[in-house]
Amino acid sequence: MKYTIKAPTKLNLNVSLPASKSISNRALIIYALSGGRMLPLNLSDCDDTEVIIEAIRHMPEVIDIKGAGTAMRFMTAYLSVMRGTHIITGTERMKHRPIGVLVDALRKLGADIEYVGEEGYPPLRITGRTLTGGMLEIAGNVSSQYISALLMIGPVLDEGLELRLTGDIVSRPYIDLTLWVMREFGADAEWSAGDTISVKPQRYKSRDYFIENDWSGASYWYEIVALAKDRDAVVRLSGLTDGSKQGDSVVKYIFSLLGVKTVFETKQSGKLQSVTLKKSGRCVPRLEYDFVNSPDLAQTFVVTCCIMGVPFHFCGLSTLKIKETDRIKALKNELRKLGYVLKDANDSELIWDGSRQEPMADAAIDTYEDHRMALAFAPVSLRQAITINNPTVVTKSYPHFWDDLRDAGFQVEEH
Repeated sequence: MKYTIKAPTKLNLNVSLPASKSISNRALIIYALSGGRMLPLNLSDCDDTEVIIEAIRHMPEVIDIKGAGTAMRFMTAYLSVMRGTHIITGTERMKHRPIGVLVDALRKLGADIEYVGEEGYPPLRITGRTLTGGMLEIAGNVSSQYISALLMIGPVLDEGLELRLTGDIVSRPYIDLTLWVMREFGADAEWSAGDTISVKPQRYKSRDYFIENDWSGASYWYEIVALAKDRDAVVRLSGLTDGSKQGDSVVKYIFSLLGVKTVFETKQSGKLQSVTLKKSGRCVPRLEYDFVNSPDLAQTFVVTCCIMGVPFHFCGLSTLKIKETDRIKALKNELRKLGYVLKDANDSELIWDGSRQEPMADAAIDTYEDHRMALAFAPVSLRQAITINNPTVVTKSYPHFWDDLRDAGFQVEEH
């Protein structure tokens, strides 16, 4: 299946964003560990969250998390402290995504985990048991999801957890988000030093919990406003909070450099109701940014800058190689079809000097089973008609994205 997208000439619309996948997945694991009876409210309806809901509700012998990397990491730690033996597996791509760092760390805590296939990769056979906990070291430059998975089981360990992160610490906002959600459920968890997090053996408390909407999902509407030719373009997004704990809320700052103004609108109660995006008319001539703390925004900004003609030098991209696909390679491949030749350096940088070659005729964008490739390239339709292969991958994080585009006046033709 493929979609060809054509954009409207005017934009003035309201968008109901999906709930935050990041908060939903953390809240679900913590809810399960707390013994809660009511699921958190306003959960994301994306694939990643659905597989966690199914797993913790039914706890089958074989848990298939499909392509959900977050679920694989969070559930691996969760199953390690839950009674019973389970095999956790996923797609072929998932079976080639490394998990050895997390397994090694859990084994040091006493977890019973075996590799069913290739050493260092899923599937895993996990027999849950009571773990003592204590002091543990892990590299700070690994995926923050490994670190979050360990932290979330900390309160149920007999001695809690003292987690020391060695070397450079990447994606710190995602770690802070995890600690924040843990504290929302009564955990005693905090940074005790610049490189150490202490989690007391204090059980979670069951509570009602409402999930904020997704700042990552908002990034594609920021891109739409940035690329719109309509100088009066307005997009209103619901359910976001100023001062959000979501790391990707930094999108409002970065897009201010590319001509998008963010206006927060509140009621008298002080509860945020919407965010309005407008054009500011001001754009930097060149953009440099370190995405070490917000790697999921990288695709959005790489595509936006190319289409706007803004040269860039982006770093902090090392984790992009172990996502749903090698995102650095995928971006280079697909933007080359549109005439943009990107250079990469040090396995963690992408550079574009502003030059453009002849684009490929009738090019279609491949998505590599990666939702963010489809989401980041769809707004290109504001400058030219764009065709996207396998567009349904967006269900991983933003299931109703194509419906939202249609409601905004975009033509989305299936063929």
